[in-house]
Amino acid sequence: MRKLATLISAFALDRASVRYRLLAMALLPMLVILPLLLGISIYRWNTKFDAALRSKVHDDLTIARQYLARILESTEGDLTSSVNSARFQSIVQAQGYEHGALSVYLKDIAQAHGFDFLYVVADDGAIVASEVQMVSTPRRNWPVVSAALEGRARTAIDVFEPAELAAISAELPKRAQIDIIATPGSAPTTRRQEGRGLVLQSATPVQLPNGHNAALVGGMLLNQNLAFVDTINDLIFNGAGLPEGSRGTVTLFLDDVRVSTNVRMFEGQRAIGTRVSADVRNAVLDRGQTWLDSAFVVDDWYISAYEPLRDSYDRRIGMLYAGYLQKPFTEAKRDTLLQIALAFLVAVAATVPLFLRWAAGIFRPLERMTSTIAKVESGELDARTGPVNGRDEIGQVAVHLDRLLDQLHERDAQLRYWNEELNQRVDERTGKLVQANERLEATTKQLIMSEKLASIGEITAGVAHEINNPIAVMQGNLEIIKEMMGSGADEAKTEFRLIEEQLHRVSEIVTRLLQFAKPQEYVGFADQYDAAAVVTDTLPLVQHLLNKTTISVETEYHASRAISMNRTELQQVLVNLLVNAIHAMSGGGRLTLQTFDRDEGRRRGVVIDVTDTGGGMTPDVMQRIFDPFFTTKRREGTGLGLSISQMLVTRQGGKISVESEPGRGTTFTIWLPAED
Repeated sequence: MRKLATLISAFALDRASVRYRLLAMALLPMLVILPLLLGISIYRWNTKFDAALRSKVHDDLTIARQYLARILESTEGDLTSSVNSARFQSIVQAQGYEHGALSVYLKDIAQAHGFDFLYVVADDGAIVASEVQMVSTPRRNWPVVSAALEGRARTAIDVFEPAELAAISAELPKRAQIDIIATPGSAPTTRRQEGRGLVLQSATPVQLPNGHNAALVGGMLLNQNLAFVDTINDLIFNGAGLPEGSRGTVTLFLDDVRVSTNVRMFEGQRAIGTRVSADVRNAVLDRGQTWLDSAFVVDDWYISAYEPLRDSYDRRIGMLYAGYLQKPFTEAKRDTLLQIALAFLVAVAATVPLFLRWAAGIFRPLERMTSTIAKVESGELDARTGPVNGRDEIGQVAVHLDRLLDQLHERDAQLRYWNEELNQRVDERTGKLVQANERLEATTKQLIMSEKLASIGEITAGVAHEINNPIAVMQGNLEIIKEMMGSGADEAKTEFRLIEEQLHRVSEIVTRLLQFAKPQEYVGFADQYDAAAVVTDTLPLVQHLLNKTTISVETEYHASRAISMNRTELQQVLVNLLVNAIHAMSGGGRLTLQTFDRDEGRRRGVVIDVTDTGGGMTPDVMQRIFDPFFTTKRREGTGLGLSISQMLVTRQGGKISVESEPGRGTTFTIWLPAED
């Protein structure tokens, strides 16, 4: 009956698995795979869309940069053309500048080309002529002016301090002054006004009749120069195809302050005096990078491009900006995503019910089979699925299920009979195995105890003869000597102390012997220790046997790892190997004990080698030495020492092996796993 229930449960699980697989096959493409593909496509589209926006704003910035460079070249060309004109040369050659004719001509040039100041300065610093009355001598060590005095025309954008503007004209500082407006996201500052001027400055060489070099210097103040940025903005964004609601903007910055811009604030007011965000300032002004990303501009987000402006000293003095409002593009992306989501929901609503209806035609027969199986599990072995509509695979499964249930019902009685008979036989065999196992465990314990008692008997006899009697004699005589000497004993107190120390040493040896002789008092725990310490503690246990021979003992300790085998059990193994080695060298020889680290595969371990120079063993003997009751000592041994030693080492997870050759001695190798 249990086998029948197990088989039916397995069938039910398979049925449920088929049902869920069918649902997954119907719904997975529409509800999982399609959304995943849509998500990937939307992500890639969004990435490429943002990349296209950054590419466009980068192109806009490139156009602004090129137009600004063109203005610089045009300004330089205007000055050069003016100097090379016949009228300018005739005035200079006639020294008309002494009578004011050159100043009048310079005023005409300034009005024609939009210069805010225009003057001729000689190489000695004297102002030859000026289109306005100079307040004082302007600064002449500008790199632009110095290059013109050396014969090279040059144009650059420089920053004029308020005093430098005032030296040229009293009106320029007023035009340059801008009130700084607190701007969200900008770096903290205590400044309230910007009085410096961002000046497009150009100079071209002039040759005076007296042989002196001079320079024609002109400049345009860019602070609040709205025509300048509007011209650049019209060039970039006129007919640029921006969506409705977006707008292109261009700005010139002095440091991080907008000094000329068409970015608007409330009521259409230009955002002159507002400041750039701290992130943009750090990237562009501090690190000299070009910014191509979204940025918060005054009161809204813009797709922005910033690059540093450099003066004639190649210092970063401000920024050139081009960008357009981000909001229309964000709304367009959102509308597109909403349309895609709506289309997906419509497709799901139209197709999923159809898929579920088709799947229901498969699930209904499965539900009937499920009900039949549940009844059989509850004990109604006569329950059957009955006829199923359709001759498809599901109908065939229902027919086969009914046949299977008929066969199971017929064989149920046979299974019960066989099950009872099998249980009886298993119980009988189990009882016999338990008894045999108990006898085997009792026999094993008796064999281990027999071998240990034999070793203890041999060691105890040596200890009683070699240690106990001398200790008693020495201790007794030591006390007698002290009493006989009386106060004179103090003169030999050093010698008495040495004798007592040696007696204490002997007591330690006796203690170790007792640990080996009565292991039941010390077992039950395993501590990490050095293999060399166990070897050293074991040698005194066989010292009485060594004293009867001419065997020399050599030790080589190289192991650095710790082991955790029960110390008493390891001593039992070592004592067994040492006794065998001593017996193998009855005529004398050399006993070598070595420890070193060695890995077995991926396992870290420690090796203890016990090597003697005895007669060795033949291959036949080597194959049988670990067999129980096998011995070559005849009357002296039980044949269980090496077998028990192998069992103890193997139980710890190690192994013991032997290498021997007749006439060349024997080496027993104990490998034990090391503790981390």
